[in-house]
Amino acid sequence: MEKEKFEDFLDTRYWKEINWYDKKANWNHKAYHTFQWIAIVFSALTPILVIIGDGYIRWITVGIAAIVAIVTAALKTFKYQENWINYRTTSETLKKEIHFYKAGIHGYENVDDREAAFVDRVESLISRENTMWVTTHDKEGKPTNQ
Repeated sequence: MEKEKFEDFLDTRYWKEINWYDKKANWNHKAYHTFQWIAIVFSALTPILVIIGDGYIRWITVGIAAIVAIVTAALKTFKYQENWINYRTTSETLKKEIHFYKAGIHGYENVDDREAAFVDRVESLISRENTMWVTTHDKEGKPTNQ
């Protein structure tokens, strides 16, 4: 692979993908923890409010219980934890790949065209993550045919 094409790949694909996976991992991490804390705190408040509740407190308790149900459903439906882990794993794996390439190790030691091998491995990692996303978000939990 020509050096110019390889540098273009690094600039237009490789670094952009790492940044995208980092941002998505961070966003899903924050969303997961936010929803988890809301569910934990409101779940703990509900029985206390039921015991002490009269009048408006009963309606507040019902509202809090509804929020817990919605937050719990969102955690299951949108799979923030699974996305966070998958995106972080892909990002970190992609980050390591450039070091393997530069050091000439882990599959780069006996290759005629290290740049082409690097591009192939990076694209395979991205493809694998896409497959994991589809599998994770399949309604029945079974891989879908693409």
